[in-house]
Amino acid sequence: MTAKIAYGDVEVGTELPAQTFPVTRDTLVRYAGASGDFNPIHWNERFAKEVGLPDVIAHGMFTMASAIRVVTDWTGDPGAVVEYGVRFTKPVVVPDDGQGATVEVSAKVAAKLDDNTVRVDLTAKSAEQKVLGMSRAVVRLA
Repeated sequence: MTAKIAYGDVEVGTELPAQTFPVTRDTLVRYAGASGDFNPIHWNERFAKEVGLPDVIAHGMFTMASAIRVVTDWTGDPGAVVEYGVRFTKPVVVPDDGQGATVEVSAKVAAKLDDNTVRVDLTAKSAEQKVLGMSRAVVRLA
């Protein structure tokens, strides 16, 4: 696969389509099974509260993976992502209320680089708080 977006068609400031990702306790259990990360802060409310958290929290890597979907959906090719990094700033708290939480992700092209690459800056929020900081991806376009 190659990116479906042409480098020449993108300008600094181009906004990618924003997305919202639901996160429920069921999501966390499934992710734990797939990733092998069974830390009880991600599924056991009593334990999470005992260690000072407000409730069960989403896995940081799950949040990070959800956010990059905005970029991979935009390019049409997950392999177009050359670099990706974030700082975890706040946890995504996932209550056991049948609705869970949401992660809202927006992104824009922040710089055009060499070799048909662009830097995309992402913003990820949950409960109106930024949950990822310095979230940036370098993407090779067509």
